[in-house]
Amino acid sequence: MTSIQVLGHGCENCKRLEANAREAVAKTGIEAQITKVTDDPGIMAFGILSTPGLVIDGTVASYGRVPSADEIARWLKA
Repeated sequence: MTSIQVLGHGCENCKRLEANAREAVAKTGIEAQITKVTDDPGIMAFGILSTPGLVIDGTVASYGRVPSADEIARWLKA
C-alpha cells in the first residue's frame, strides 16, 4: 500500500493538496493511505519549511505549492 502524507497546518492550500491527492488516488486506482501531518516537529522532520508538502512513501514529492491531481497521479504511477 502506498503511503501519502500531506504536510501543513490546515490552510486552504493544504486542503486543496489533500483533495488533489485523494483525486489522484481515485484516478489511478492505487491502494493508498493518506494521512495529514499538522504539527511543526512532524513537518520539519521532512526538512520542509514551506507548506503545503506532499510525501509519497517517505520521499518528499512537492512542497510550497499545490500540484494538480494529474501531476500527483503521474508520481504515483512512477
